[in-house]
Order: sequence, then C-alpha cells, then structure tokens
Amino acid sequence: MIDSSAIVHKKAKVSASVKIGPYSVIGPNVEIGENVVIHSHVNISGNTKIGNNNKIYPFASIGNDPQDLKYNDEETKLIIGNNNKIREYVTIHPGTEGGGGITIIGDNCLFMISSHVAHDCNVGNNVIIANNVPLGGHVNIEDNVVIGGNSAVQQFTRIGKMAMIGGMTGVLHDVIPYGLSIGNRNYLQGLNLIGLRRAKFEKKDILSLTKAYKEIFATKNLTDNLNKLNGEFKENPLVKDVIEFITKDKKRSICTPFSKDWDDWFDIWRY
Repeated sequence: MIDSSAIVHKKAKVSASVKIGPYSVIGPNVEIGENVVIHSHVNISGNTKIGNNNKIYPFASIGNDPQDLKYNDEETKLIIGNNNKIREYVTIHPGTEGGGGITIIGDNCLFMISSHVAHDCNVGNNVIIANNVPLGGHVNIEDNVVIGGNSAVQQFTRIGKMAMIGGMTGVLHDVIPYGLSIGNRNYLQGLNLIGLRRAKFEKKDILSLTKAYKEIFATKNLTDNLNKLNGEFKENPLVKDVIEFITKDKKRSICTPFSKDWDDWFDIWRY
C-alpha cells in the first residue's frame, strides 16, 4: 500500500507488498524488495537496492549524495540486504568512484536513531549501531559487531567479527575480532567474552583465545608476538580469525591494550 501523499517515481521498482507512508519520496533508480515497510517522511534516492523485510522509519535519508568533496555526480551504488531496521534520522550514502563505487549493508542489522553510514562502507550481518554513531568513509565492519551510542568510527577503520565498542568511543585503530574496545581514543580492554559465550563457542576455544590474546599483546612488537605463537593456538578457529585480521592489512594500525597510555596516544601500531 502506498499512501496517496507519497511520491514514487514511475521508474522505481517497488514490489507490490511494500508499504510506503505519507510524504515519503522514492527516486527513479530505486529498487525495493518484498514486504518492506517505509514509514512517513523517508527519502530514498540514487542507485539504491533494498532487499526484503526491511523497516525504514521517519526522516531516514537513504542513497543521497556522499559527503565526499571528490564526489562529482558519478554513478555509484548502495545495496541494503534483508531484515534490517533503519530508525529515525539515519543517513546511508552510496559509494564513490575512488572507493570502489558501492556501499553495502548486510542482513539483520539495526541502525539506531541518527546513526550514519558514509560512502564506500561495508557493514556485515547482525550488526548493531547505536544512537548517534557515525561511520566514516570506507569503514569495514564484520558480522555480529555492536557499537555503543555516541561513538565515532574514523574513515578506513576495520572492526572484526563479534567485536564490541563501548559507548562514546573514538575508534581510530582497527579492532580485532572478538575484541572489547573503549576510550576517547580507543584501546583494547580485553575480549568480548559475554558475546562469545552467548554465541555458544566451545569453552576450550574461548580459554585458548584468552591465552593467545595475552601472547599476541605481550609486548608492543606484534610481529614478534605473532611469530612466537605455538601450533596449539594456531589450530583454534577463534585465534585464526584474530591472526588473519591483524595480518590482512599491514598498513592499518591495530588497536592494542597499550593505546590508553598518554605517551602512546600519538603512536601508530603497525604490524
């Protein structure tokens, strides 16, 4: 059902089961899947594809031009998966030519009020982004991540699977999978043990990950620390995830337990 006051461009591809509330505007290059609910005063534009069973709440702005000064009206894309909740005043932007040309949102995510997803971001599945959290451009967030309210994620940052970011955290350094990160300039407080238990990982794997964590961050030289890990740790799938994450992008700084020290504040921890 489409409210009579809504404006849906004749070229837009909107499934018959979609509900669109009053005064919402849907652009010509928008594609919307089955059973999507779009509340009042929503704007969806650009080359935007939205999957099935999503709910988009009032005053959300989806697919409008990126806030990148290099953007020059090139044709880029935004793809949103299935079963997401996009709350009031959320903004999600498409990609840019210089960043791959596409922003991707996975499935089963919750974007709380006034959160922002910038150009060229890649957000995985089952991600929760709380109120007033901006993601800078090119941010990569893996599955099952939780980001607390009023945090800010700097451009190009990576956050590994099942990591948890505490509220009001400034995320400048990449956060390892299963990590727990807090702070005005983020540091590792430990592992997201509650999340690991809730996900029903085996106790022995969690204990092994805890021991490996201590070894990986025993000193500030992550290269040496990783090389010293024995085979027992490397057979643990959780530890493998952490090692692969750290070694995947050697140009990126890794969030460590040491970053909270004032003398280390300006350091960039590189693998």
